[in-house]
Amino acid sequence: MKHQHFDVETAGFYGAYWACAGGSDCAVIAMIGDDPEDRLARSAVKWLCGRGVNVLTMSPAKKDYGHHNYPLERVETAVSWLKANGNHKTGIAGASTTGTLALTAAAMFPDVTLTIAMTPSDFVWQGFMQGKRDGCKEWPVEGESLFSYRGKPLPYMPFCYQHPDYWHCVAAESKRTGDMVNSRKLFDDSEVMHPIEPEEYIPVENIRGKLLLIGAEDDALWDTAKYIRRMEKRLAEKPHECEIETMVYAHGTHFVFPEGMLKIMLPVGSGLFVKLAFQAAKKYSKECSQTRKDIEKRMNRTLAEWKGAK
Repeated sequence: MKHQHFDVETAGFYGAYWACAGGSDCAVIAMIGDDPEDRLARSAVKWLCGRGVNVLTMSPAKKDYGHHNYPLERVETAVSWLKANGNHKTGIAGASTTGTLALTAAAMFPDVTLTIAMTPSDFVWQGFMQGKRDGCKEWPVEGESLFSYRGKPLPYMPFCYQHPDYWHCVAAESKRTGDMVNSRKLFDDSEVMHPIEPEEYIPVENIRGKLLLIGAEDDALWDTAKYIRRMEKRLAEKPHECEIETMVYAHGTHFVFPEGMLKIMLPVGSGLFVKLAFQAAKKYSKECSQTRKDIEKRMNRTLAEWKGAK
């Protein structure tokens, strides 16, 4: 697939632009995958381009698996570039940590008129890095937030476990539950120890256009269903201009991708991979599959309506 690559040094953001073959004046910033040109990113591109939109994939840096003080002005610069290059509408989509990033960026930059957040949190948390350190695969970064803006870290919820206890907690829970990764205790315990301050919540009431929140009750990484319901309550209590649609399922795990996108990511054995990754998917495989099919149908509708809206 032909695309245009961007580096922070020359363009102000790290990403890749993929023009829709049929032509489009709408673009979605897709933050799916750990690199803008890896397999997951290309799968998202193929799926989104098939819905008639251009795609700009983004990530923190080349093969960077962590998120700590990610400069949100990179998204701001990317939105401006899309606008200057024939895109009259800009949307943003993310999953997991980047689902939270999508919400945060959309709340800050009013030119974003479609926000798709899969398994997001409703607050900003402490930044983290991944790799190898003292036998740990991931660790929190002291004094850093997930995101920053103009050189300042955004207010964040600190984790109650720091290095190396942070990873020991995740590893122990993953072993106990049989999941590929299970960090739910880490998040639940942290919120008990540090009740979230008002400034740490994402001001979702500032989001414009369509807001799509997607998650499942059986998410093993964090309680995204609770977070989504808190966002619903926040919007019910505050003036806002966005049109919210929530999709919270009993079963779906952390992989609440549209079924077609997951099959592009894993052409053979996509369902088997999810079963191996999460025990809930093994126990409720049919229900998880139905969840992804419903997400596909509703996301297709949302994209079509957004593209067609005046």
